[in-house]
Amino acid sequence: MTSREAPAAGGQSAADEAAAIAAKLVSAEEYRALLDGEERLSDWLLVDQRMIDTFAEATHDHQFIHVNPERAAAETPFGGTIAHGFLTLSLLSRLAFDALPGIVGTKMGINYGFDKVRFVNTVKSGARVRGRFRLVGLTERAVSVQSAWEATVEIEGAAKPALSAHWITLAIIEPPA
Repeated sequence: MTSREAPAAGGQSAADEAAAIAAKLVSAEEYRALLDGEERLSDWLLVDQRMIDTFAEATHDHQFIHVNPERAAAETPFGGTIAHGFLTLSLLSRLAFDALPGIVGTKMGINYGFDKVRFVNTVKSGARVRGRFRLVGLTERAVSVQSAWEATVEIEGAAKPALSAHWITLAIIEPPA
């Protein structure tokens, strides 16, 4: 299997992911129109024990509240295991992929950082989450567009979200000819 055939985010091939990105590209003018506009929602995403365990392996964070369902059920108020806060935060990239358009001419997108992140609620193993995004800031430069997003990760059926953040992304744009 070549890297072009390897599964990408969401289990699709890299070629399928590239096609999905291309289908959601908008002009710079259309992108500007998103500023202070309507919120955009992602699809729901299941956060299961396998995802939590994989994240624990990648980060070497094996605290029992994440990886030991029996002990977490017996010794925590959560009734079972919960996702790492940083796992939930890292899902913003996947959720944004579902919800947000790209700008025509973008070569790559980069996480620029966060001005604020708050972990408001726990995500229990087996819960579904989705992203809610609203563009609140936009800075255009010759070869980049910096976007500031109000980002929330909601938990299906929960009154409080998992997290809220002020997220800054950077799109590197083809230089003008």
